[in-house]
Amino acid sequence: MRIAVAARARFRCEYCLQHEDDAIQSHHVDHIISEKHDGETALHNLAYSCNLCNWMKGSDVAAYDASGRMLIPLFNPRMDSWDEHFGLQFGEIVPLTAIGEATVRLLKLNTPQRIAERESLASCGRYPRT
Repeated sequence: MRIAVAARARFRCEYCLQHEDDAIQSHHVDHIISEKHDGETALHNLAYSCNLCNWMKGSDVAAYDASGRMLIPLFNPRMDSWDEHFGLQFGEIVPLTAIGEATVRLLKLNTPQRIAERESLASCGRYPRT
């Protein structure tokens, strides 16, 4: 099952797009809806995730918006299109929707270190360009 999930994702984290070959640790198979919340261990509920995204996401399926008043679902790689919810701008993952914003904030996708790493990888053709 791990090979099927990894191949479907082209060995990239389905949240931040980092290729597994560029990661210090192997990517994880993430339950989009965690087992804790009765999520199945089945291909339709699994995503390929780098260590950082997997750790930040944990068992969460939603996050509050910036105002703290509205609960927003997180990006679901099986149901949502990455390009609809995110854009790339010089190593920064730019949220385009409320789902994108909640996911970027919860997964801490734009820390200075993560942006610098993506810029460096993009400069040598190892990460998608803007």
